[in-house]
Amino acid sequence: MRLHRLEITAFGPFGSRQCVDFDALSAAGLFLLHGPTGAGKTSVLDAVCYALYGSVPGARQSGQGATLRSDHADAATRTEVTLDLTVAGRRLEITRQPPWERPKRRGKGTTMDKAQTWLREYDATAGAWKDLSRSHQEIGEEITQLLGMSREQFCQVVLLPQGDFARFLRADAEARGKLLGRLFDTRRFAEVERRLAERRRATEAQVREGDAALLADAHRMQQAAG
Repeated sequence: MRLHRLEITAFGPFGSRQCVDFDALSAAGLFLLHGPTGAGKTSVLDAVCYALYGSVPGARQSGQGATLRSDHADAATRTEVTLDLTVAGRRLEITRQPPWERPKRRGKGTTMDKAQTWLREYDATAGAWKDLSRSHQEIGEEITQLLGMSREQFCQVVLLPQGDFARFLRADAEARGKLLGRLFDTRRFAEVERRLAERRRATEAQVREGDAALLADAHRMQQAAG
């Protein structure tokens, strides 16, 4: 997976639209997100996770994302996150908007707009983006399948937020093995291990049969010798 661009509007501490150009940042190799407490470092990672899975790590997620809205945003500005990325050889763009309690266009009071999600794919031949889906479920299943990780696994292994990596290290061997197996696609090694185990069992059976035959021959020779 490679991130290209992240656009954040009215999300976390970001009241207005902010754009993170990951291609420009990674042009020189590694880059570092740094800043004082409250500057929004974790919120940038939360925005990536929210774009991919429609939720953020741990206790920061509640109310279907409604609590992700920035307290600094204008009342008429809707919370939105857009992530442009390449995964499994496909250039995709995911846009998510959590539920939004906005001022009514007529009269006083507020009304609630439902959450919205869009998935687009870049068609290199046509040189344009094409719409794929606006279904939360379809998009969630597609992204999970392409990444090969659930949100919980993504947060444990990729984001590693605020000490959660320690939780991964403390997980039992079976849980870590399953996760690492999916991450690094170790199925081919498991298949080799299975075939070697089958050959070992077959060879052991042949050895036992040979031993039994030798013992039988020795017994017959002993009887013949009187």
